[in-house]
Amino acid sequence: MTPRPLPTFTGPNHTGRLQLDFQPRIIRRDLRVAAVHDITPRYRRIHLTGEDLAGFPFARLAPSDHVKVFFPHPDTGLLVAYRDMGETWELDGEGEPIHRDYTVRAWDPVAQILTLDFVLHEHGVAGVWAQGARVGDRLVVNGPSANQLLPENYPHYLAVGDETALPAIARIIEEAPAESHVTAVIEVATAREEQELSGSAGLDLIWLHRDTAITGAGHLSPLETAVRQIRLPRLDSLCVFAAGETGIMKPIRRYLRHEVGIPRRQVEVDGYWKRGVADFDHHETDIPED
Repeated sequence: MTPRPLPTFTGPNHTGRLQLDFQPRIIRRDLRVAAVHDITPRYRRIHLTGEDLAGFPFARLAPSDHVKVFFPHPDTGLLVAYRDMGETWELDGEGEPIHRDYTVRAWDPVAQILTLDFVLHEHGVAGVWAQGARVGDRLVVNGPSANQLLPENYPHYLAVGDETALPAIARIIEEAPAESHVTAVIEVATAREEQELSGSAGLDLIWLHRDTAITGAGHLSPLETAVRQIRLPRLDSLCVFAAGETGIMKPIRRYLRHEVGIPRRQVEVDGYWKRGVADFDHHETDIPED
């Protein structure tokens, strides 16, 4: 049986719904850290460079595009990743590869710099690696496999999420059409974790601090409470993007889709991580689609 060709999409997305532009092949990129910047006490921006970034597939208003990042083993320092051998992919080292999915924060095609943001913490391979990252450190990045383009023909955008969704939300704020308006609701640990975010579109930016934010009665999170308090525009003028912990995203999607009645084509909700699950595959998220 001939496999069905994967969808492709070229040009600005004025279709009113998410469009996928799959790449013909996934490319392994051997990269090195070019620079490290602390954005907040718990948020670190790492710039990566390398010849393998040539032709990196970056698209405007594709904020959830992500790459698979392979990290060195925290004990041995060995970096194990897959290498394309033509017909198959094979590991180029001994042991199990350690990888996590990360949203592309920015891409500079002139300087050949790929930017990723990391939440710093004392647990988890990626967060610990980011704490000690230095210029010259090696990483392997695979992908992205596709560009996921949000529609550009809505006058209003609602973007909701926690720290893991911040790179995507920041890109929506920066890349939304100038004539549109963005309402962003972002949950972070404390007020010290707020970032400077801006773009050419109008912006209402709401920060929620977990140490003080209120969760309303019957709600699962401050994010849900805050989203329910937003006065939404006419529904046919609104595109919604939300991402974060899977369990927190479920009632938010249920509210937007079934209580408010926003059509499915206008709502993108993704579980970027799942409490208690390491290396969670958000492609297998159990957030309902209907």
